Amino acid sequence: MTEAADNTPPFQGNQPDTKIRFAPRGATAFISDVKAEVARYFEERGISKHANAGMVLKTILILSLTYGSYGMIISGQFGLWTMLGLCVLMGIGAAGTGFCVAHDALHGAYSAKPRVNRILGFTFDLLGANGYMWKITHNVIHHTYTNIPGIDEDLTVSPVVRLSPEAPRYWFHRFQHIFAFPAYSLATLNWLFAKDFQQFLKKDIGPYKGKKHPPSEIFTLIWTKLVVVGYMIVIPLVVLDITWWQFAIGFLAMHMTAGLILGLIFQLAHVVEGPEYLGPDGDGNMEHTWLIHEMRTTANFARSNRLLSWYVGGLNFQIEHHLFPQVCSIHYPKISNIVRDVAHRHGVPYNDHPTLRKSIGSHYRMLKQLGRPLAA
Repeated sequence: MTEAADNTPPFQGNQPDTKIRFAPRGATAFISDVKAEVARYFEERGISKHANAGMVLKTILILSLTYGSYGMIISGQFGLWTMLGLCVLMGIGAAGTGFCVAHDALHGAYSAKPRVNRILGFTFDLLGANGYMWKITHNVIHHTYTNIPGIDEDLTVSPVVRLSPEAPRYWFHRFQHIFAFPAYSLATLNWLFAKDFQQFLKKDIGPYKGKKHPPSEIFTLIWTKLVVVGYMIVIPLVVLDITWWQFAIGFLAMHMTAGLILGLIFQLAHVVEGPEYLGPDGDGNMEHTWLIHEMRTTANFARSNRLLSWYVGGLNFQIEHHLFPQVCSIHYPKISNIVRDVAHRHGVPYNDHPTLRKSIGSHYRMLKQLGRPLAA
C-alpha cells in the first residue's frame, strides 16, 4: 500500500500555500492498525488495489448507458416522449460516469498506469466539467482540508446554499432546506457554462495564492468545452427535426437529472449529522492528526445497499475513500468492515447512516439548521 502517512495529506504535486498544520500526535495505534489491516486484506488475497474485472464491466455498462442513450436520441427514430425518457437515462448515465469512472481515474485509483487514468479521466471533461480543476479543488483541497470552513472548496460551491456554520448567512437561507435540492440539479450546467471558467480566472483557490495554470490545461479547458457544446447542443439542433424549445426541455432534463444525483450524493458525505466542522487555532494548528481529522469530518451511508454502492462508485463509503483515495472504489465495501472495526476498537468516530433515506433526511435537517438566523 502506498497511502498517505500519519501526517501527510494524500496528494501529489505542488502543495498549496497554507499555514494549516495537522497534529503529528495522537491515536497512533488506530492509524498504524487501520493501514496495516487494510494492506493485509490485499496482500493475503493477492489482489490489486486498482480496478478488477467487475469494475471494467461496470465502466462499459455505465458508458454504454450514457452514450447509447445519446446515440438513440441522435438517431431521430423515436417520438418526443421516448426521447425525453432517453434524456433522463443519459443524465443517470452521466452521473454514473462521474461516480464510477472519472472519479476513480482522477484520483489515480482506477489503474496502476497513469496513462489509463488520464484517458478515463477525460470522461469527466467530456461531460462538461474540467478534470484538472477538479483535481485541485477536490483531490487536493477537499481531501486535505475536509470540512475546514473557509478552506474546503466543497463547502463554498455557491452562496445560494449555506453548507457550513462559518459561511455568510443571508435572509433566503432560512428556506434553503426547500430550494437546495432543486438547486443541486443545476450542478452540471454550472460546471459546463460557469464554474470552471470562474475557477481558472480566480487569483486564489482555497489555500492556493496567486495560482497560475499551465497553458496546456487552459487549452484543454477550451477544446473540451467546445466538444461538449458541439455534441450536446449543436449536433442535436442540426440533425433532429425538433424545435429549439423541445431541444431545451431534453437538454435540461438530462442535465438536471445528472446534477441532482451528483450534487446530492456528494453532500451526503459531509453535510449531515455526525461529521464535524473543524478549524485551526490562531497559529494554524489543527487539533487532530490528518487521518483522525478525516474520520471526524466524513460519513458513510447505505453501506448495505449493493445497487446504490454499485451505481455511485462506492461514494457511500466516503470514510474509506478519504482514508485510501488511491484504492479503487470497487474494493470499498470489503474494506469498510475493517475500517469500522478498527475505529470501534480504538474509540475513533465512524459516522454511518444506515440507509439512503435516513442520510437524505439528515442532510435536510442540517440544511435547516445551517439556514437558521445566527444567535444574537
